[in-house]
Amino acid sequence: MAGRFPLFTDENIERALVEALRRQGWDVVGAIDVFDPGTADDVLFAYASKQGRVFVTTDHDFDAIGSDWLRESRSFRMVRWSQRHQKAMTVGDFVAAFEALARKPDCFTYPIEYLKPG
Repeated sequence: MAGRFPLFTDENIERALVEALRRQGWDVVGAIDVFDPGTADDVLFAYASKQGRVFVTTDHDFDAIGSDWLRESRSFRMVRWSQRHQKAMTVGDFVAAFEALARKPDCFTYPIEYLKPG
């Protein structure tokens, strides 16, 4: 189903992106808004899922957590991109990518969406 979805960003997501998404009307909560720095990854992931938020990260460690949750048939949604793509994309590129994702009718039929340039 197309449409915007609430986001939960890990502490690695640049604040400029969080603020840009908020200015565009996205509902964004950051890990730094709720938890102490260095909170365990599994705690952040579980919080996002419990709150019905899409977990947003550049941290490849979350692929393993997502794989575990898939095996256990636990419900979650995640948007991720690599550090390489982080360097290749501007904040505006990321906002546009989130907007495009929100317009996709089949968004999150698989619980992990990967963003990349162009």
